[in-house]
Amino acid sequence: MKTRNLILSVCGAVLLFGAGVLVGANRFAKPSTILHIVTVRFKAEATATQKADVLKGVEKMAAEIPGVKSVWTKGIKVQGDRYNAAFVMEFENQKAFEAYADHAAHKAWETGYLEIRDQSTTHDITN
Repeated sequence: MKTRNLILSVCGAVLLFGAGVLVGANRFAKPSTILHIVTVRFKAEATATQKADVLKGVEKMAAEIPGVKSVWTKGIKVQGDRYNAAFVMEFENQKAFEAYADHAAHKAWETGYLEIRDQSTTHDITN
């Protein structure tokens, strides 16, 4: 009886420990969406209002373009002194990403953006 209880206790402990490891395991996804990541340095003469309008414009533009899933416009940290803002757009798929550049909403937003942009870099990433 003692041996049986010991075996059951050990098996229970192993099951609980194993379940705890599985629950606490680091899980991540590899989505097939496309991230469009842009870092920006605005011209020195660009006003705070112009900069804010450009970043708000990213959200407005995203709402008008089919296939845009998410946007990020609030930079927490932009490394170095070369750039001073960043934004990200997430596209559902390659087709949506390709349609974005020629979309009327993008063309309208780009007019104000290019007036105050000094320099930018773009990184487009997927899995």
